[in-house]
Formats: sequence, structure tokens, C-alpha cells
Amino acid sequence: MGKRNHESGVSFFLGRGVRQQGELNFSGQAHLEGEFQGRISGQGTLLIGPSAVVEAEIEATQVIISGRVTGNVKAGERIELKKPGRLTGDLSAPLVVMEEGVRFEGRCHMALDEKQEEASRLKLLSAPR
Repeated sequence: MGKRNHESGVSFFLGRGVRQQGELNFSGQAHLEGEFQGRISGQGTLLIGPSAVVEAEIEATQVIISGRVTGNVKAGERIELKKPGRLTGDLSAPLVVMEEGVRFEGRCHMALDEKQEEASRLKLLSAPR
């Protein structure tokens, strides 16, 4: 299960080799390296590490994906897809950043809020060579 790590600022950690099902609500920073299935909701940053396998509907302030995610992801500020990340699902955030080499299958909606659908930005980063 999860544990608290006050020194690194992580309020929830799911380690490699650990499986968890259900609903995760967090505040601060959550870091997943294991397997999670269900729903994730938080005020803060969700880090999905390279070894993580997640099947969930996700909503947080910021979401950083380096592992495998299946499900829709919504962020109030920012979503980052980092190599070797893979996402199958829809994205919704004011800012989406994708590194070269990630795999993304779905739709991407970027707007500052629901009433300003015309205002959108996309920033693509290429991996350093």
C-alpha cells in the first residue's frame, strides 16, 4: 500500500511490484511506480513513474507520465508525457507537453477553462540528442 515520505514531499507512494485498486484521493504529491486500477483525484502533482501501469480516470493539478496509462487524464494546470511514457486515453489541460518518443493515442483538449475553448496552446519538446 502507500506510505508517507515527509523528507521528499511525497504524500503518497505506490512502490514497484505493488498492486492497488479503488479510489486514490491525495493532496500534495503522489508518486506511482506500481500498478493501480480505479480513480485518482488530487490537489497537487501526480507522478507516474516508468515502471507504473495505471488504468484509471485521473484528475489533478499537474500530471507527469513516464509509465503506461490507460484512461482519461484531466489537469488544472499541466500534463507532461515523458519518454518512455504511453497513454491511451483523452487529455484535457491548459498546457500539454510531450517529449519525442512517447506514445499517445486519444484526443487532446487544451483550453484555459471550459468557457475559453478557442484559447489553446501546444508545446512539443524533442528529447536531447
